[in-house]
Amino acid sequence: MTTQEKIARGKLSILELAEYLKNVSQACRINDVFRRHFYDIKKAYEEHGLEGLKDKTRRKPCIKNRVAPEVEDAVIKMAYEYPAYGQARAANELRKGGILVSSGGVRSIWLRHNLETFKKRLVLLEEKAAKEGIVYTEAQLTALETAKRSRESNPDEIETQHSGYLISQDTFYVVS
Repeated sequence: MTTQEKIARGKLSILELAEYLKNVSQACRINDVFRRHFYDIKKAYEEHGLEGLKDKTRRKPCIKNRVAPEVEDAVIKMAYEYPAYGQARAANELRKGGILVSSGGVRSIWLRHNLETFKKRLVLLEEKAAKEGIVYTEAQLTALETAKRSRESNPDEIETQHSGYLISQDTFYVVS
């Protein structure tokens, strides 16, 4: 039984007690409830049953800076169609199409869907293509080829058979 159900059940018990005692004042004194509140409980129960006795919050739900679902879908679609676009360019391209979202909004959506980096967008694009058998567009092929070339020509990463196998020596000789 949830907390709201327990509270509703407690409110119902005062109604049952008043009926049993045939005295509203005494039931209110026993449960430490004002008579006006008793009649509010009674009216809610008569109109809506047990559901009417549950506590209702007046707060509006505050969803953290969320955009409309159709905007979010458009941003995700843009990330798959043009994985090389950064957040600013994606926002600008969407704006041209009539979808208003800031570059920070694009980033937030990408973070929620694990698309925040170029590498992650490419990996998810390849997974989606493998699952659904989609045909790559020209922009997608260009992005995939660019990533492949950068992996092959990255000077920071040198592949060797064993660690310490590759040695480099730089010498400088000055004649005076």
